[in-house]
Amino acid sequence: MNRWIAAIPVAALAALGLFLAFQMQQMSKTGADSRHAPAALVGQPVPETVLPLLEGDVASNRMLDIKTAAVGKPMVLNVFASWCAPCRLEHPQLMALKAQGIKVVGIAYKDDPVKTRAFLDELGDPFDLVLVDQEGRAGLDLGISGVPETFVVDAYGQVTYKASGPILSDADRQALEQAYKAR
Repeated sequence: MNRWIAAIPVAALAALGLFLAFQMQQMSKTGADSRHAPAALVGQPVPETVLPLLEGDVASNRMLDIKTAAVGKPMVLNVFASWCAPCRLEHPQLMALKAQGIKVVGIAYKDDPVKTRAFLDELGDPFDLVLVDQEGRAGLDLGISGVPETFVVDAYGQVTYKASGPILSDADRQALEQAYKAR
């Protein structure tokens, strides 16, 4: 009887593996790429959600809305958190964007400002500025499904591109760069 009980998790894991393999095969047949699929916000104005700026390791009294964060210039808007493992993995790509002179604005999503600052001090700060979204309001307004998510916003405040999930490869970063430079 104990052998049968021990076999249940193994069978469940095998079934999960088959399901994931089937899903990946279906995506490759249709050419679907959920990371860069058109999102409802693409082609729409970025929300005018007002959030405090991160100053040091606190959410300051100075407030800024997302739409004016770039002040008439295009920007890459990255929603991240210190507790997010994929955010840590994508961090070198964000640093590469900064090194190219691309304006990157961060939104610290449901994070403690002290932990956000420690995260940026440890890995380097790729952001021109960081907005603090402790309650998750901007996440709701942007329609994110989790972190990280990255948007390209043109100089007129329109979302032109969205990437769900971490920016891990050079190709991912280059897609952001192309969208950034398109306008």
